[in-house]
Amino acid sequence: MMNTEKGLLIVISGPSGAGKGTIYNKVLALRPEIRKSISVTTRAPRPNEVEGVHYYFRTIEDYQKMIAEGAFLETASVYSNYYGTPKAHVFEMLAAGNDVMFEIDTYGNKQIRAKYPECVSIFIMTPTFADLEHRLRSRNTETEDSINTRLGNARRELGEYRDFDYIVFNDDADSAALQVAAIIDAEKARMFRNEARVNELLLKK
Repeated sequence: MMNTEKGLLIVISGPSGAGKGTIYNKVLALRPEIRKSISVTTRAPRPNEVEGVHYYFRTIEDYQKMIAEGAFLETASVYSNYYGTPKAHVFEMLAAGNDVMFEIDTYGNKQIRAKYPECVSIFIMTPTFADLEHRLRSRNTETEDSINTRLGNARRELGEYRDFDYIVFNDDADSAALQVAAIIDAEKARMFRNEARVNELLLKK
């Protein structure tokens, strides 16, 4: 039986230092069928970066034109460069039954939910703020001001919990990734996502 159901759009979010990038990559290893979106950026390509594989590289003028055309599922300005997700390709993958996963900040999650409310959003957080502070300090790349800023941002982001469907506390990255994979499996089994298949079964004699 051909799967005619749309795929899941999955958002992985959380503050810096919570381990969302690590968990995102571990979930992709556990579920290699999940697709990644390719972002558009206005920054220059780095060595070994390939157009259409790592990013779509565009001029600021082209990017602003795409914004005006409503071409993005989400967009942000980071260190004087733009980054955004073209929605047409994502919607094509979802319509074909493919699951698509994002690792993104809470602002990006808000934009995606506004344009695609049926997305599944998961907030990654350390068990305590002391854990988050320890992880930030252990990087040895952050100034005291930067650590305090990131902790303040983490409190603000956690305060937006109503914008998320789930929270996973990342005490151990492997266990947290398994929790995220279990959430994805459970969401795919929800009845409203499988009504067409159920109705097909009911019509068969």
